[in-house]
Amino acid sequence: MAPPSRNKSKSITPGRSVRRRSLLFGTAALGAAGALGAAGCAKVPSGNTLARLKSQGTVRLGIAGEVPYGYINDQGEFTGEAVELAKIIFKRLGIAHVQPVATDFSSLIPGLNSQQFDVVSAGMYINKERCQQVIFADPEYQMLDSFIVRKGNPKNLHSYEDVVKQKAKFATGTGYAEIAYAVAAGYREKDIVILQDQVAGLNAVESGRVDVFAGTALTARNVVKKSSRAEATPAFAAVVDGKKKIDGGGFTFRPTDTELRDAFNVEIHKMKKSGELFRVLRPFGFTQAEMTTLTAKELCA
Repeated sequence: MAPPSRNKSKSITPGRSVRRRSLLFGTAALGAAGALGAAGCAKVPSGNTLARLKSQGTVRLGIAGEVPYGYINDQGEFTGEAVELAKIIFKRLGIAHVQPVATDFSSLIPGLNSQQFDVVSAGMYINKERCQQVIFADPEYQMLDSFIVRKGNPKNLHSYEDVVKQKAKFATGTGYAEIAYAVAAGYREKDIVILQDQVAGLNAVESGRVDVFAGTALTARNVVKKSSRAEATPAFAAVVDGKKKIDGGGFTFRPTDTELRDAFNVEIHKMKKSGELFRVLRPFGFTQAEMTTLTAKELCA
């Protein structure tokens, strides 16, 4: 979950640079501003979110402080693929400003449904369980998993099945899909170490408190860039019920906001067709292999 307003001179900042104090400060400030913005548009019918957002000129975007999806860089600015993509699409929908609101990953869907923000984008995989709570735009990318392990991968961990076989101490993030993948491979859920994010995961691996931290391939390869004691394994597909899983991440909306979601979908499909989507995501470490034709309907099923 890297440059605000597409400043191409800035490089991707590894997850280690996301400062918790800055994240919380930004959340508080933006949350207050969001409340004021919402109060100023009471005349717009609450049932039409797209009309309301156009009227107030600002959309509140829930993010989770994860490189390369949405985070605060070393200059104290919100950025990431989700933030930069949101700026482009919502401007084309007539909404001039994107106001990122940072929270814990596990709080994103509850926060969306309680109207703390209008839309969520935080590298969130589209899956059946989440589709029962929210609706998704078609994914902007597809993704495999990867492990953060100690240099040399001493336990030779390349899959969730390897973790079970080697009786490795396994960790992943709060609310991550990787919890279910480990359980599907036979790892006991009560033994999984749940950490706040990928930075905490890297620290835990480096210190030897856990053997492995699981996350998206892009997250793993970004966060280990400056580590001399840890590395990311090659990307792989989790196996669930005998089938390989290829996940897709997309913007998330309240179930009542189909008009907003559909308008967003029109724009993202235009960007896919023209190649603009890849040009936006590439500076954040995405490759052509991670572009996708998957749909939310397929992933929800």
